[in-house]
Amino acid sequence: MGMLAAGQWTDDDGRQSDSGGHYRRAESPRRAWVTANGAPGPSGEGGYIAEKGRYHLYVAVGCPWAHRTMIVRKLKKLEDVISLSCVAPRRGTQGWTFDRDGVYADPLFTSEHLHQIYTRGHPDYTGRVTVPVLWDKAGATIVNNESSEIIRMLNGAFDRWAGGPDLYPLALRQDIDRWNARIYETVNNGVYRAGFAKTQTAYEHAFDALFATLDAIEEQLGRTRYLCGDQMTEADWRLFPTLVRFDVAYVGAFKCNKKRIVDYPNLWPYLRELYQLPGVAETVDLDTYKRGYYSLSERNPSGIIPKGPSIDLTQPHGRA
Repeated sequence: MGMLAAGQWTDDDGRQSDSGGHYRRAESPRRAWVTANGAPGPSGEGGYIAEKGRYHLYVAVGCPWAHRTMIVRKLKKLEDVISLSCVAPRRGTQGWTFDRDGVYADPLFTSEHLHQIYTRGHPDYTGRVTVPVLWDKAGATIVNNESSEIIRMLNGAFDRWAGGPDLYPLALRQDIDRWNARIYETVNNGVYRAGFAKTQTAYEHAFDALFATLDAIEEQLGRTRYLCGDQMTEADWRLFPTLVRFDVAYVGAFKCNKKRIVDYPNLWPYLRELYQLPGVAETVDLDTYKRGYYSLSERNPSGIIPKGPSIDLTQPHGRA
């Protein structure tokens, strides 16, 4: 897929594996924060004050990391506060691309490639060109490209305009952080650790950890409605993008095939309930997910896209 090196596009895809063949995800390098008063966030870098219309979110429909920012923007009712655009649902020799016009065009700069957004704000940028990207229109720069931090900003920095629930309530933060840590390592990133493993041992390690966590979540949902009790939190929405892609993509393309989500008595209705909340279905596109993951040549050299499975997320979830 390629990456930028000192502002120049290269063919190095930036993917990393250790000596045992275990996949290692690179850290997102842009980590500034938007705060309500412009004060420094957890990164220590400040100067980005929450303002209506100042920030723009670049996403990809197929990307689970970008998907969580799309959902939180919806849930917090920030559509009129933070603008959003999508790259095209495909990647070329220069990574994520934009169409010349239409829904996948770049409304700010009419760019052809997402890497041009990166170098517009940071001419000497080195690293992978990923979504989501939180762009500051006033400062002409990338504020942050780490999804977990962007959703925290969307949840808390824009309260002057936001609606919806608090997804990171103080009383539940310890539980939220605990679930986030486990789910990131073994589920969100775990499917990639299985799919991009370079050895059988690395694959099986990721596979076993993934399904151990899914089993733990299944057990938890037998006791509580959501991961952290009766209140929906950030932890649920960090999990959701992986769950909704699981049966159509990860089971086959990434060999995560011990069980499907539809086979879990608690996870399956939980997934349907989240999907059926107002606005969430608008962010979901199962066909794009399937085509995106099965288009990865190293996982699917033939390029044949499977016709199945048939997943009906609109079935009544029965979680009264």
